[in-house]
Amino acid sequence: MIPQDVFVAQREPEWRELDLLLGQDKELYSHDGATISRIATLYRALCGDLVRVQSARYSPDLAGYLNGIAGRTHSALYGARPIRAFGFTGLVLREFPAALRKNWRFFLLATLLFVVPWIIGQAGTMASPSFAKHVLPASQLEGMAQAYSKGFDEGRMSGVDASMAGFYVYNNVGIAFRCFATGILFGLGSVFFLIYNGLTIGTVTGWVWNAGHGGNILTFMCGHAPFELTAILISGAAGLRMGYALVATEGRTRIGSLRASAREIGAMIVGAALMLIIAAGIEGFWSPSSLPPQVKWGASVVFTLGVSGFLLFAGRSRKLA
Repeated sequence: MIPQDVFVAQREPEWRELDLLLGQDKELYSHDGATISRIATLYRALCGDLVRVQSARYSPDLAGYLNGIAGRTHSALYGARPIRAFGFTGLVLREFPAALRKNWRFFLLATLLFVVPWIIGQAGTMASPSFAKHVLPASQLEGMAQAYSKGFDEGRMSGVDASMAGFYVYNNVGIAFRCFATGILFGLGSVFFLIYNGLTIGTVTGWVWNAGHGGNILTFMCGHAPFELTAILISGAAGLRMGYALVATEGRTRIGSLRASAREIGAMIVGAALMLIIAAGIEGFWSPSSLPPQVKWGASVVFTLGVSGFLLFAGRSRKLA
């Protein structure tokens, strides 16, 4: 039988290595594939060492030390991730804005992919109406101009607001879902839908502006736009982040890379979905109301400041895991 001191001298370097890897301030799933594989290898060797320690009747202190490392490794490899106590509220109020700030580069890219085509669509349509007909059918453009020709001084007919709010939920979620879900195509789908929707909206606003109703459509949009457009951009950013995870795997498999980024992507999508619901309520009941334009624009300023402040500052007191 090998003396305990000799055994410890031979095996201790691997025990210390495993202990060091477990002591890093990061979840096991966030390591690269080679590190996770190394941890698993060291764990199997440690289990063999424990059997030898018990068979040789080495000191209880050594057995306790190795059992402690083995227990921590087993929990890291096979244990379920703990559920946060603050639950859904914490997800929305803390993790969502923190995840968006962490992925600000993707949000900035999504904004550029959406806003630049909007500017091109609006400027091109205002300079040459024939430009718009290459983007959307003439009948659809004329229908939009007619819809905003009278403004909303008289509001909508009774009972219409609720049904329109439901339609807006369906429509807005559909747009945001396409901007996000097609990110699975290595981000290219999100790029396409961000450009397409930006160009389409810009073309519509330019056409309605040329028809002399620009003030009406902008006053209608100003209330819900801080929520709706921001949510679409966040959805696009989440899609781009998903596509990036499939390309830059950092040594993981593509599925493993997606799993590593799933938490922050999920937080962004949950937050965007709630913003779309808020936007649909405003678009269905507030935007078409007969309130004076000054009131609607004033509310738009408040909404914009509120959304911006929340996304910039909420959740800073707790580090995103």
